Amino acid sequence: MKPDDIEALSFKIIDQEAGEHDFTPEKWAVVRRMIHTSADFEYMNTVRFYPDAIQKGIDAIRAGKPIFTDTEMARSGIRKGEPARFGGSVTCLIGDPQVKAYALQAGVTRARAAVDRAAQEMTDGIYVIGNAPTALLHLIKLMRQGKARPALVIGLPVGFVNAAESKEELTRTDFPYITNLGRKGGSNVAASVVNALSIMATTDVR
Repeated sequence: MKPDDIEALSFKIIDQEAGEHDFTPEKWAVVRRMIHTSADFEYMNTVRFYPDAIQKGIDAIRAGKPIFTDTEMARSGIRKGEPARFGGSVTCLIGDPQVKAYALQAGVTRARAAVDRAAQEMTDGIYVIGNAPTALLHLIKLMRQGKARPALVIGLPVGFVNAAESKEELTRTDFPYITNLGRKGGSNVAASVVNALSIMATTDVR
């Protein structure tokens, strides 16, 4: 089977096994890709969308705004063609020499330091977190202080220490987000959300 045929069949299977649900077509396009990436139908129950979050993400992509990720894995998993079509970029600053130096000097994680490094550049863009709760918690702090103004936060850190707590805190904010409750998440799932938004930015909802 060709890759497109495999994907189409996978989506058909997901639709059949998911059954009836209350997601809008746009939300289902996101959740279905999360399931496609993880083979985990639990996201149907745990995913959370801020009102207009999907449209905020689509608008940011169409406006050519930057997309930042907390890991190289997330950056690698994001389709580059659609954002590039609008002049956008996908960047991970975790390996930036300035980020490394600042993290070492301040005694913080590089993921958190990368948030500070990108604070001004992320304005009206998308910040994608699939691994580091420290990055998400720090980003929430900067947004509340008015020091960071992304159009959308995709917050899906995975793990046992502050992953669930950081996502819960994100849902308490008044900033556009797409997240989920609990420990599950990951760079691959976070990338799938961006890919769903990118596809919707350039084509009809799939």
